[in-house]
Amino acid sequence: MRVLLLGATGTIGMATARALVRRGHSVVCLIRPRQGLASLEADPHLAVCLAGATVRWGDATDVVSLSRDGFADESFDAVVSCMASRTGLPKDAWRVDHQAHLVVLEAAKAARVRHFVLLSAICVQKPLLVFQQAKLAFESALMASGLVYSIVRPTAFFKSLSGQIQRVKDGKPFLLFGDGELTACKPISDDDLGDYLAGCLDEESRHNQILPIGGPGSAITPLQQGEYLFKLLGLKPRFKNVPVGFLDLIIVVLSWVGNIWPRAADKAELAKIGRYYATESMLVWDAALGRYDAEATPSYGTQTLFEAYEAWVKDGGVPVRGDHAVF
Repeated sequence: MRVLLLGATGTIGMATARALVRRGHSVVCLIRPRQGLASLEADPHLAVCLAGATVRWGDATDVVSLSRDGFADESFDAVVSCMASRTGLPKDAWRVDHQAHLVVLEAAKAARVRHFVLLSAICVQKPLLVFQQAKLAFESALMASGLVYSIVRPTAFFKSLSGQIQRVKDGKPFLLFGDGELTACKPISDDDLGDYLAGCLDEESRHNQILPIGGPGSAITPLQQGEYLFKLLGLKPRFKNVPVGFLDLIIVVLSWVGNIWPRAADKAELAKIGRYYATESMLVWDAALGRYDAEATPSYGTQTLFEAYEAWVKDGGVPVRGDHAVF
């Protein structure tokens, strides 16, 4: 198929591009020009990750650029979007997770695209945050569009669970919210998720579906993540338990200050996001029973989080998490 891929510069977008090319699709990646980056020659890493795909420079959030530089009056069978707001802050979330995707959807319909694959998030099951509401609003628009849709809601990403590797290596305790067993997840790697997204084009069972997906193996708690890291590094386990009430206090203070100082309001929203991930599992939510269900959370792929930990410790590096870092 001929596929327009959006969000190709993120780690999941790159993995999806590789998977699409590997499956024999013709892939066009629309990438926003950045300072010092106007060609693949300026970024060898990106050139390797997007090898086999055609790269075009433009802005997927701008209707004119999307039509001119992306679709370019050409025929496409599918759109795969890995775009997401960088911070999850309200203004950014509504601009990217909702409005930009509406622009893409209308352009896709005008170009007679048949299939739209959307990377969403499993946390929208319990929408307590603005970015979750923005994602859900577009999911609804996509389902009502008349296009074949595949809405993929993955669990936790490996890189989001890598933040304490260096901390533990430096001899510091592993931070736990509550007792470290408040939450659990079935982490999925970039490559496995990219392959799953690409497979949505071919697998009819994934058409017109909302698709929660996790990685292989059993659900893992933060306590288990910490225990494995200490064992891997040959260190005596040291944990520091942070009361969830501490996060609540931070949110209250920042929200109050935010009435005077707008930047504090943004920080309060980020604290709310942090609290959500500290207290809510990234698993399928059973609304009838009022609990998360690991058994009902589908598994896919072959790569496990603990294998990734081993590789990162061996290589001496960890993923760059950027705006997604919590601690």
